[in-house]
Amino acid sequence: MAHGLYHYIKKAWRKPDVETLRNRMTEWRKEGVFTKVEKPLRLDRARALGYKDKKGFIVIRIRIKRGGHKRPRPNKGRRSKRMHTNKNLKMNYKWIAEQRVSKKFSNLEVLNSYPLGKDGINYFYEVICVDPSRPEIKNDRTMTWITNPKNHNRAERGLTSAGKKSRGLRNKSPTSKVRPSVNAGKGRGK
Repeated sequence: MAHGLYHYIKKAWRKPDVETLRNRMTEWRKEGVFTKVEKPLRLDRARALGYKDKKGFIVIRIRIKRGGHKRPRPNKGRRSKRMHTNKNLKMNYKWIAEQRVSKKFSNLEVLNSYPLGKDGINYFYEVICVDPSRPEIKNDRTMTWITNPKNHNRAERGLTSAGKKSRGLRNKSPTSKVRPSVNAGKGRGK
């Protein structure tokens, strides 16, 4: 059975070559936190998430520090018996990456993102952004929705796929403690 190009790209990314990925991440660590890239590295994933190779679409690679979600150790006063309690982080790293890109590039709207890899210190993501002021986007029937003002700052408001997942909107069970919001869920489930 004959398969297309995207099938083989997807298959290659299921078990990526460790040595190649390690060398790439070594290069990425030397670069800045935000890096505009010409073409997405995972073309199949980018296309599935709405990327098109036309003006108005920008792909940004972002580096995010892993870990660091523990409460600070008390240096004076009455200390708790257990010194390090993990903070329960409500946002996943992908959503954090999207928010940081959205704040850095305020003229762009975040469409979606996907992971590239992780090492001992960092996570690496590619975030697909759209420039809603471009005529190419305004005239594209499949993308004109993003120019609507109600889709402004999607990442900050948790309207991207990663944001919706963290907000518990994939699993709409009545016992979910994060729906409709974390604060609203505090009194539920008793």
